[in-house]
Amino acid sequence: MANALDSAIPVACWSCHVAQNDLTLFCSHCSKIQPASAGDFFQVFRLRRGFQIDLEELEREFHRLSRRLHPDRFARASEREREWSLADSALLNDAYRTLKDPLFRTEYLLKLEGAEIGEQHAGKNRPQNATDVSRVPPDLLEEVFELNMQLEEMREAKAAGAADPALQANLEGAKKKFDGLVDAVDEELRRQWKTWDEGDAPAREAAKTAMVKLIDRRRYLSNLVRDVTETLGA
Repeated sequence: MANALDSAIPVACWSCHVAQNDLTLFCSHCSKIQPASAGDFFQVFRLRRGFQIDLEELEREFHRLSRRLHPDRFARASEREREWSLADSALLNDAYRTLKDPLFRTEYLLKLEGAEIGEQHAGKNRPQNATDVSRVPPDLLEEVFELNMQLEEMREAKAAGAADPALQANLEGAKKKFDGLVDAVDEELRRQWKTWDEGDAPAREAAKTAMVKLIDRRRYLSNLVRDVTETLGA
């Protein structure tokens, strides 16, 4: 698989005019800070584009670059260099937050690879007691319908100041089950990461398709868990 840096757009350093890639934060020749540019976050850390990354290496590089971009280092620099240090710091922080989180990294890389991360099955901003079957994973349709009914009953009971231990136990059991389904999605995602990172073009395309569906499923399940947790804690 090609390194992410192989496709970087060459640009000339503003100070020494030596060619750099478009997301080099510091010139490799004269070490001068470079202006932030559009590009992918893997290039910021000079990492191979992939779902499985070395998190320790990521953290080390983040702290190294953070120290180099510290405002104190640019106290006597030109105004534009001070502005670039702030912009580069923001870019570095965004890149680090995205790549260190497995799900953010997965969604980000899928989008870089041209995948559309849709919301139609995700349950995003799903209204309480929603029963829109077009957004429910088919294998969960019956359970989600039952869950919505139980959630509504619990809300009504709490609004009336009444306790329903049996309903409470049912919802706690449902939360445990959906938590387990989220874990199962995460495990399958890790398998697909490996397939994409190590496979040929057809294997990567199949893995990408599978991961898009898994991300949508996970988001929907997470929202179910959120709804149950909020209702139980209300």
